[in-house]
Amino acid sequence: MNLTGNLLIAMPGMGDPRFEHSVVLMCDHSGDGAMGLIINKPLADLRSGDLLDQLDISSAQSDERVYFGGPVETGRGFVLHGIDYRSRLQSLVIDDTFAMTATMDILEDVAEGKGPADTIIALGYSGWGPGQLESEIAQNAWLTAAADPALVFATPDADKWSRALVGIGVDPRLLSSEAGRA
Repeated sequence: MNLTGNLLIAMPGMGDPRFEHSVVLMCDHSGDGAMGLIINKPLADLRSGDLLDQLDISSAQSDERVYFGGPVETGRGFVLHGIDYRSRLQSLVIDDTFAMTATMDILEDVAEGKGPADTIIALGYSGWGPGQLESEIAQNAWLTAAADPALVFATPDADKWSRALVGIGVDPRLLSSEAGRA
């Protein structure tokens, strides 16, 4: 199983409040582990303009939300974006639709209006060791779905979880936090 470029959708009652109602875009998944960014949990008290100011990057036009990407390395920044942009230093091409950049040049380009058309700026990431994510999926903690750029970049954050579920034919109103095995 390789979930790179797909979505993880948190099931109710997964047990970790940091991931409650989360939608995670998987940036990398291999036998060595997995890494993704939560795409629907904006930080309440931080905007991109504040972040750019803290990094001494001047910007008159950037005031987007900054997201909680996950509980690992929360002081480190990541930018999820479309493949219309490639960093001068290094971008991770996730698939034919998404890329991720974690170098300062993307923030400078965003501040100058030369960055990617669509972005999610996140602090921290979601990470799993070898076999950990597969185990969580087997325990019904996550559902998986194909990632749609419209859902990732254009859907209101409060609607991403339910729309991701509806996209795979699951009515969120019918989900229970109790899991069973037949």
